[in-house]
Amino acid sequence: MDEAALIQDAKQGDLNAFNTLVLHYQDIAFNVAYRLMSDPAQAEDITQDAFISAYTKLNTYRGGSFKAWLLRIVTNAGYDELRRQKRRPTMQLEPETDDGELLESASWLVADDETPEEAALRSELDEAIRHCLDGLQPEFKAVVVLIDVQGLDYADAATAIGRPVGTIKSRLARARSRMQECLRGFGELLPPIFRLEDERLS
Repeated sequence: MDEAALIQDAKQGDLNAFNTLVLHYQDIAFNVAYRLMSDPAQAEDITQDAFISAYTKLNTYRGGSFKAWLLRIVTNAGYDELRRQKRRPTMQLEPETDDGELLESASWLVADDETPEEAALRSELDEAIRHCLDGLQPEFKAVVVLIDVQGLDYADAATAIGRPVGTIKSRLARARSRMQECLRGFGELLPPIFRLEDERLS
């Protein structure tokens, strides 16, 4: 994919070029939104709104990582929604079906070769991680999602969040510490290699 050419064509009003960019980045955009919101319906709305916003703001893109530029729009949209939810918290730890019933685990997280016991343990661990993620303030949650979940480097994460690299590193260290502290309460779910030393010895 010639990203630079597609961006240039999209800036000139070529919807097909922009749609190609959407198809290329829609999965990571949705995953970031989903990890921020813990709700698939809200993540879909945020992702759709972010792409619409990206298209209208495309002329403000001045080069560099397009992915990071796009994820900044997604992250900002997530921040806005999370701030609104502080006044009316409705976040779910588990996704819902179209009928509004809670799923025991998300189908896209299930590995084909898992035993029922492994699947149950993985589901519990994923819920614990999401619970601890949801306990973080949005600015800390975002760095964990972008770096530890999506694998962005510090520079791209800094672009996505709109803060200096030093701030990103500081927030990530604090967020990881808070996540570790939160996950102490779920220690029995963690693989031994990830447990704290005192827990392994106890």
